[in-house]
Amino acid sequence: MRQLVAGNWKMNGLGADLAELESLKPAIAAAACEVVVCPPATLLARAAWLAKGAVALGGQDCHAEAAGAFTGDVSAEMLKDAGAAYVIVGHSERRQFHGETDAMVAAKAKAAWRAGLKVIICIGESEDQREGGHASEVCFSQIEGSVPLEADGANTAIAYEPIWAIGTGKTATCNDIAAMHRHIRGCLVERLGAKAAAIRILYGGSVKPSNAAEILAQDEVGGALVGGASLKAQDFAAIIAAARKT
Repeated sequence: MRQLVAGNWKMNGLGADLAELESLKPAIAAAACEVVVCPPATLLARAAWLAKGAVALGGQDCHAEAAGAFTGDVSAEMLKDAGAAYVIVGHSERRQFHGETDAMVAAKAKAAWRAGLKVIICIGESEDQREGGHASEVCFSQIEGSVPLEADGANTAIAYEPIWAIGTGKTATCNDIAAMHRHIRGCLVERLGAKAAAIRILYGGSVKPSNAAEILAQDEVGGALVGGASLKAQDFAAIIAAARKT
């Protein structure tokens, strides 16, 4: 299947930084993979105007409700209206710092579909959970709780992000990545049946130009969720170029 490389700018970026998006257009035009860039919500509409369809855009989170008295929140419908095609839900930073539960993540995924967005659902274990031998169990539980039964390859990607490898410079070994992605595929098949075979499983955790090709070559790695390295067009373009050609 065609790989998906998604750039998550997190809480970074002002108007001037949209120049990086403009610089990224040639790399996206030549890409063998699908590419999506998720800037902060404050830049999304301006990014859509600048991209003019040449760059797919996404939101970094959405509220489960379409509208209402939820000061400071952004609905999936608002993201769609601003030019998004995707939204990330359940990122470890949302789970950790905002107390998001699996049930909340699943509700947000359904909201994204309601608005006509594709969703990237994030799962992953902490360092303590991995060292305690519970990584597989944690990912299974998060898939069971966070991935609605309506998920399929057309509306959903799963991002495996070992929390201990996000923004730390640490990266799971390729053997670790391949093993966990095979486990996740099995969990998805158990939950969703045959349609799980078409769902892309992205790896997220300190992906950078120097390790992207090796990571993206692993079995069951259907792409990458890229954090800091997506902020600079040159670095992100190198990761895009590393995607599998088939």
